[in-house]
Amino acid sequence: MSQIRVGILRGGPSSEYEVSLKTGASVLAALPPDYKKEDILITKDGLWHFRGAPLNPLNLPDYIDVALLALHGEYGEDGQVQKMLEDMSLPFTGSGSLGSALGMNKIHTKKHLVDSGVRMPRHVLALEGDDPRDRAGEAFAKFSPPYVVKPADRGSSVGLFIVKNAHELAQAVQNCFQYSDRVLIEEFVRGKEATCGVVENLRGEEIYVLYPTEIVPPPKRAYDYDAKYQSEETNIFCPGRFSDEEKAEISRLAVLAHQKLGLRHYSRSDFIVSPRGIYYLETNTLPGLTDHSLLPKALSAVGIAYPDFLDHLVRLALER
Repeated sequence: MSQIRVGILRGGPSSEYEVSLKTGASVLAALPPDYKKEDILITKDGLWHFRGAPLNPLNLPDYIDVALLALHGEYGEDGQVQKMLEDMSLPFTGSGSLGSALGMNKIHTKKHLVDSGVRMPRHVLALEGDDPRDRAGEAFAKFSPPYVVKPADRGSSVGLFIVKNAHELAQAVQNCFQYSDRVLIEEFVRGKEATCGVVENLRGEEIYVLYPTEIVPPPKRAYDYDAKYQSEETNIFCPGRFSDEEKAEISRLAVLAHQKLGLRHYSRSDFIVSPRGIYYLETNTLPGLTDHSLLPKALSAVGIAYPDFLDHLVRLALER
């Protein structure tokens, strides 16, 4: 019997290109040898390559049986690649095109969860063409500083700004337009940063919840892109130092977000645990799988080996 051909898709025209390369490298190294691994690189220009040669992505089913997505950010995580694979009827890991699009767009995510009683930071949306001063004034009227300014459709905290006063807010919004034409201004919620991953059909559970993880960024610094992937000063505690009640609520919300957004296979949701309660921030439909990433740490904490997790993802994809 021939080996199942698994194509590891990495790279892509995304602001998270480098992170995707690292995730792809980790997956290529760890995927069990039972599978035939095929490295599929998508350049920053959006050109596909198979074994180093140019590839028309429409011919992908001729070369692989299933795609393991090691993509992050726009194009690879927002439903575009997923829609292409769905149209080819090629199995792939992670959420489908609709769930991916919802999870990537923070405004749509909020709309899907607002009726479920999920506590979320108050926000104002700024669109390209708006006067940043108008949106800054609107935010100032709704909630007090400090503010979090970030793209409404990016991941890995790309383009994240923490603004301490209203005077700086308009400039931060203007700067954030360099990353996206939709900018989110949120109230800054003080508390412990938490994240929680879920995996479908694992250990006899329909949705298996990993330990809620606590993230402690370097002092006086947000958990931004550099803190996630380049800083050695960020401390990770898994399980997190939360009360039993807080752990239970974080777990419940992670499952709720996964279900309400129509996700599949696995996801990881982020929260702030504050004295006012637990605030939901966002859900990652393709969480990072690098050496610095949070999901592999959570898997290790419950005794799940990284290669076994990848094998599980491939099996989930093939079952569909």
